[in-house]
Amino acid sequence: MLRFGVNQNNNQKRNRVMAIINGSPDYPDINGTVTFVQKKNGVLVTASINGLPQNGGECGGGIFGFHIHEGSSCTGTEQEPFADVKSHYNPNDCPHPFHAGDLPPLFGNSGYAYLSVLTDRFSLSDIIGRTLIIHDMPDDFTTQPSGNSGTKIACGVITRY
Repeated sequence: MLRFGVNQNNNQKRNRVMAIINGSPDYPDINGTVTFVQKKNGVLVTASINGLPQNGGECGGGIFGFHIHEGSSCTGTEQEPFADVKSHYNPNDCPHPFHAGDLPPLFGNSGYAYLSVLTDRFSLSDIIGRTLIIHDMPDDFTTQPSGNSGTKIACGVITRY
């Protein structure tokens, strides 16, 4: 019985990966986690993000582009802190918004966003070591190659945990 518990725990770890999200120097309050859990019909992506910029007024709240990128590091330059994340993860050379790394936008709620979505566009082994980016503008799902979603304001590397 104890051995079964150990195997089950190890199996759960193999079926989960995570990105810890941190904001750029211009957005230091952004932080959160995104987990990826392999399910029978795809990968369940769950994001919980704090410190997002807020647009004032009753019609505000902010909508933020959210993508997996090809790069493996949240590094860059002073002018572009996350320049090394490269382009959207797109192993099949599909047009935007059909990149494997294209995810639904995050909808800000008083600086907080929560998202949970099931996707079959990738497996966990495909995304380990890649980066996850939050942009300051919503993805328009049309403009090539990346949806005109603006500046990269937060980043995390997808790793096993």
